[in-house]
Amino acid sequence: MRGARRIKTFSFGSGGVGFVTAVSTPPGILVVTGASGSGKPATVRALEARALAGVRCYYFDAVGVPSAEDRGSGGPEGWQAVTTKEWLSRLAADPDGAEVYVLDGQTRPSFVRSAVEGTRTALVRIVLLDCAPGVRHARLVGPRRQPELSNSRMDCWAAYLRGQADALNLPVIDTSDLGIDAAVDALVVHVQRVRAERPAAEQQARADRLDAGRSA
Repeated sequence: MRGARRIKTFSFGSGGVGFVTAVSTPPGILVVTGASGSGKPATVRALEARALAGVRCYYFDAVGVPSAEDRGSGGPEGWQAVTTKEWLSRLAADPDGAEVYVLDGQTRPSFVRSAVEGTRTALVRIVLLDCAPGVRHARLVGPRRQPELSNSRMDCWAAYLRGQADALNLPVIDTSDLGIDAAVDALVVHVQRVRAERPAAEQQARADRLDAGRSA
């Protein structure tokens, strides 16, 4: 039997963090980010519909997006950073006993990196969904029916995410010329890569436990 691991768990709204003991390989988490119009939610929903064994999908905004007044002094960026950390803590606790959790989240890759820095409770990877500006505009004013999101601010946000992906050497799925099935196929490749990395992540977790035991 594999060694037990001690991981943090988070319950939204409780304000508390506790510990549980699990006897399993740490789960992998794949954060799928991208600007509005990139096809991110549609691709993750279509992936979820395939019901791949050991894969569970979650959606960043499922916790609700507060108004500007409710986001506190940190503003949108502060709320995004805190919520990113909360989501990763929740999924690292392996709520469904899954091998890979896919999180659809319009968040900064740097926030994901910061959230997992210094912790080894789960394997976390990031993939960016991107598309050409003209394609994004057509999707937002057409099928998405959200023309208010097709603006220079969204173009800047998309460019910023692409810049972070390039700087951090993150994989990018360009959905400009992809149908939904092809986009899902491309995403599945990254899901399977995360799945394949889990044994190495478990070995690292074991090493961390040994180090912690020696220093206790």
